[in-house]
Amino acid sequence: MQYNSTGSWGWLDDSPVNGDIEVILGDICDHDSIGQAAKEVDIIFHLAALIGIPYSYSAPRSYVRTNVEGTLNVLQAAADAGSQMVIHTSTSEVYGSARYVPMDEEHPLQGQSPYSASKIGADKLAEAFHLSFELPVATIRPFNTFGPRQSSRAVIPAIITQALTQSEVRLGSLDPTRDFNFVADTVEGFVKMAECPKAIGEVINIGSGNSVSIGEVAAAIIEIMGKDIPILSDDQRVRPVGSEVQDLKAETSKAQRILGWSPKYTLQKGLVETIRWIEGNIERYRPNIYTT
Repeated sequence: MQYNSTGSWGWLDDSPVNGDIEVILGDICDHDSIGQAAKEVDIIFHLAALIGIPYSYSAPRSYVRTNVEGTLNVLQAAADAGSQMVIHTSTSEVYGSARYVPMDEEHPLQGQSPYSASKIGADKLAEAFHLSFELPVATIRPFNTFGPRQSSRAVIPAIITQALTQSEVRLGSLDPTRDFNFVADTVEGFVKMAECPKAIGEVINIGSGNSVSIGEVAAAIIEIMGKDIPILSDDQRVRPVGSEVQDLKAETSKAQRILGWSPKYTLQKGLVETIRWIEGNIERYRPNIYTT
């Protein structure tokens, strides 16, 4: 957990099992604190990252420090501790705009933003530690996860919070397509990776296998909510020129074959659960502020 002056555990403060969790405050960029946290740990789930794409244009060096150097710290700590397995978290953004769909794990990688470039670097470090030092690393590559507690930096909470509180929904580009995967399915993918020795040395996509445009998902959310409000494209929310990945759609046969994983949630079911949760927690959001 990132060290902070308030001692906050973030969403873990509200967890019904927080009494069973040992929380260690530290910094992914600090080799010493990561080394201490890794001691006597059999399986490491590495999810620490800076993830906002627009902000990566303003602070690219911080993305390299967190995503590349931070991953190096985790891999070195795992090697020193003799960990049995490291689950390294990649992202579908490393593929860039689709050269073909659905996108399998052999799809070329493209650093279409400083964020995606830093994640490609992290993925290659994970690969190198497995091939060079025989560290048992498995790389999970989630597509667009959504669900309760997600920040409004992501598009689905941004749509829902605006639709709940405002007379219109403002978004960036409406045409790009995304493969949205409900968080419970993504979590199951992580668990199955950790339970599967055959996943070591592999990169495995986790996605729904379906794609929908941003405009279409906004319209679906508004319909589920029973609203009648316009969806507008706002120039302030349009990503930097060339950075917008146009199409993402996962090919997931490898996950099915190696992990026995396939998604259980439809987009509709996941949206209903997400809307219900955000509606009950709208005070936690700032719908009128664009979060990059």
